[in-house]
Amino acid sequence: MATAHLSVKVGKAGKGTPHAEYISRTGKYAKKLEQGEKLEATESGNMPAWAEENPLTFWQAADQYERANGTVYREHEIALPRELTAEQRAELVREWVHHELGDCHAYIWAIHNKTALDGKPQPHVHLMYSERMNDGIERDPEQYFRRYNPKYPERGGAKKHRSGETPTERKAALTAQRERWEKLHNAHIDRHLPKTTLLEASRNHRAKISMKSLAEQGIDRQAAAKMTPSESAAMHRKAAADRAA
Repeated sequence: MATAHLSVKVGKAGKGTPHAEYISRTGKYAKKLEQGEKLEATESGNMPAWAEENPLTFWQAADQYERANGTVYREHEIALPRELTAEQRAELVREWVHHELGDCHAYIWAIHNKTALDGKPQPHVHLMYSERMNDGIERDPEQYFRRYNPKYPERGGAKKHRSGETPTERKAALTAQRERWEKLHNAHIDRHLPKTTLLEASRNHRAKISMKSLAEQGIDRQAAAKMTPSESAAMHRKAAADRAA
């Protein structure tokens, strides 16, 4: 089976704008595209009226007006199937965004595709979104990020989704989310990769994922240790040099 990866990260005030630039490969991060990485697709949605023309202004306002210890964004970082085309991967991401966020949360996503250690494509998506929910009330940037007022919603900021959850509840929600991704990923593999011949059926099977642990899958081996960013960069440089040689 293919490698499965879905992680959820959070960013505090001051981290929103640089991270939005990072995933959209703008500003100082544009140089990554000059180093051979591809930006396959990027989209944004559910922005308030004042950020529709330039989604970056949403994250700038979040950094400025969100309380200092508040969460500015949550992010899904997900491995995408190299067996699908760029257009099919974008279709998969759009369906994931539709099911997970709907029209409730402002978001931006970008699909990056770099060369993996085996010399093949390594596509993945960064989906960055606000926990604050759209409720139809027009708010300017400063009010949007104020504390929610349950008695008079029009006087406070937009409400945050899942505010006050315990760590146990968040862990259970992540497990359920990973299961939903497995089902959606594998459904798109079935949609786009035929299984008419034995060779096609084998390719279809190898492209599918399981979000279960190795032990849960009955596989008797240890998972590879996670590398630090510097270790990963060194491994990629060595792999690139070996391919060039």
